Amino acid sequence: MTPFFVLIRILANPFSNVFQKQLAERSASPIFIIGIVHACLSLVCVPLLLMSGAAISIGVWVNMLVAAVLAVSGNTLLVYALSSTDLSILGPVNAYKSIVSLILAIFLIGEFPSAAGVAGVLLIVVGSYLVVDREADEPRRSAFVVLFRERGVQLRLAALVLSATEAVFLKRAILLSSSPWVVFALWSILGVPLSAAALAVDRARLADQATSVRGFWRTYLALAVTTGLMQLTTVLTFGRLQVGYSLALFQLSTIVTVVLGHRYFQEKNVGRRLAGSAVMTVGAMMIVTVGF
Repeated sequence: MTPFFVLIRILANPFSNVFQKQLAERSASPIFIIGIVHACLSLVCVPLLLMSGAAISIGVWVNMLVAAVLAVSGNTLLVYALSSTDLSILGPVNAYKSIVSLILAIFLIGEFPSAAGVAGVLLIVVGSYLVVDREADEPRRSAFVVLFRERGVQLRLAALVLSATEAVFLKRAILLSSSPWVVFALWSILGVPLSAAALAVDRARLADQATSVRGFWRTYLALAVTTGLMQLTTVLTFGRLQVGYSLALFQLSTIVTVVLGHRYFQEKNVGRRLAGSAVMTVGAMMIVTVGF
């Protein structure tokens, strides 16, 4: 079933980003969007968790609490990024998660990349050059620098650092838990109080945000379904494969993201962005499958 889980994950993530961007463009608050998603998932997960009667150790709770904090923070930053930057730009930028994983491995567990890993890093950088938009007479190097000064790209980079770190704690929780399903349920449920605490800071806008749910409930529901599928298949994949291998396979979603950005938001330069995404995907897979 692992190939099936990976395929669902590859497809669900880009569609989730589409719905996040649609809601952000309709002035929905990013943290409110994340809170509604976790609330919808909790409506399903709470009864299932209670009926399962699964014993949950302190270690699982601690790791899942950290993972939930990172998830809510990272997804909120991602929605902010999507509100200001093309989906087909942010999708390929996600391939930098592999570089983040490589750096974390060097400093946290003393794993150093081989020549293939270094080549993978270079391919990701080359792919980034292809993705960059620029004027006809603008040097590509200048456009590349401008890209990484863009607020949406910076927010996406911050989000992927949080996401890559979250993956480590999810894996630890899976190893300590009796079932990956329990980990998914806790991820869904713990996101509710964390989102509610953040929303309490901005209570003045809460009434307006609640009204937006009634107007765009189909989009919220679609986002909850795709996010649930994405996270569930992520956890199930982590339960069967190493995190590094899983992250490599997940990078294939960047190509789907570029296509969806063109389809739903009429984003331009789709051919060049597809080429850049393909190069970055190859680089990501080199890093985490044969790079160490």
